[in-house]
Amino acid sequence: MPSSDQPASHVTLQLTDMAFQGAAIGRLDGRVVFAEYGIPGETVEVAIEKERRDYSLGRVIAVHEPSPNRVTPPCPYFGVCGGCQWQHIDYAAQLEYKQHIVSEQLRRIGKFVDPPVFPTVPAPEPYGYRNHARFTVGPEGKLGFIARPGAGRRFIQIDQCLLMHPRINAVLAQLQGRAFVKHQVVVRYGVHTGQLLVQPDLHELVPTVPSGQPWYEEELLGHRFRISASSFFQVNTKQAEQLARLVRERLTLTGNEVLVDAYAGVGTFAVFLAPFVREVIAIEESPSAVSDARVNCSGSANIRYVQAKVEDVLGSLEEQPDAIILDPPRVGCHPRALSAVLALRPRRLVYVSCDPSTLARDLRRLCDGGYILRDVTPVDMFPQTYHIESVATLELAES
Repeated sequence: MPSSDQPASHVTLQLTDMAFQGAAIGRLDGRVVFAEYGIPGETVEVAIEKERRDYSLGRVIAVHEPSPNRVTPPCPYFGVCGGCQWQHIDYAAQLEYKQHIVSEQLRRIGKFVDPPVFPTVPAPEPYGYRNHARFTVGPEGKLGFIARPGAGRRFIQIDQCLLMHPRINAVLAQLQGRAFVKHQVVVRYGVHTGQLLVQPDLHELVPTVPSGQPWYEEELLGHRFRISASSFFQVNTKQAEQLARLVRERLTLTGNEVLVDAYAGVGTFAVFLAPFVREVIAIEESPSAVSDARVNCSGSANIRYVQAKVEDVLGSLEEQPDAIILDPPRVGCHPRALSAVLALRPRRLVYVSCDPSTLARDLRRLCDGGYILRDVTPVDMFPQTYHIESVATLELAES
């Protein structure tokens, strides 16, 4: 069980629900307690670590009545390293909790009475799926992560991360104790291409590990993408392919549409969907992502890239889009971007979100502006963690 460097009061609780950020919920004298490493249905002992005005935060230190969904975490760092929150939960139950959390966020924040949330799309690999690692450099060239707040926020040497692709762990083993650089070491891996990106340049320290590459390549659904060191790309390659298929399915394309890909990144959706539409207008503000995208889209004559903030240009498009993909960062869409969508009034919207709370907020705004929420499908991009990717489909209501 997790340990803490701070003294804490201990309470016994019955856990009744799962909260948005991965802790189970109990009550003590009517006060909400969020218990990390708990599971709904359990009776547990909780060490209270922080008190807030309206709630308490703690961690489970003993399980008196376990849930049938409790399993033994395979990682020796679990509970100290903060990267995983749910290794103690059976994977099938993790999927159910993610569906439940999305539904609850839509009810509580979005005020949707009966939100149409589908079952979570499972990951084919619940472990070994991450293609991107960012290791902290500790004393003596060691690599690892920073411990969770309750465990003292100290450096922890990591010799193997069970979430990482085996190739990344192999690089970690070669660099361990030899990374005499400041701050962090980033390792990215092309699962379908075998290409590595290791930053910073370590060739003088560890000449056996290729490093200092400005970019690497990955393939999704038969399309090859260049990804620079500073460009975003989904950390789960196989689930990214499932996500792309789901987005295409939800758009119900006929081949004659003008599609706007907002927050387009390195062009994954644009390239994948270009053969199925008349034109793609992709909008992205990151210079490195746009530079990559111009390479990635060079074989698709019907893709036009616009380097700008979505909220600055979406409302001034000359073309009338038939459909829009919204794939914003965790903070959700800028209010001006949502206003532009409501002014353009495309017949169909697909919103890809990595945060159920901002998704719920933005869906309420769109539905208040004339759209109908047809479905929301969680996609498990991040097994063993509370993080949730979701795909929401909206249609313009008939006037």
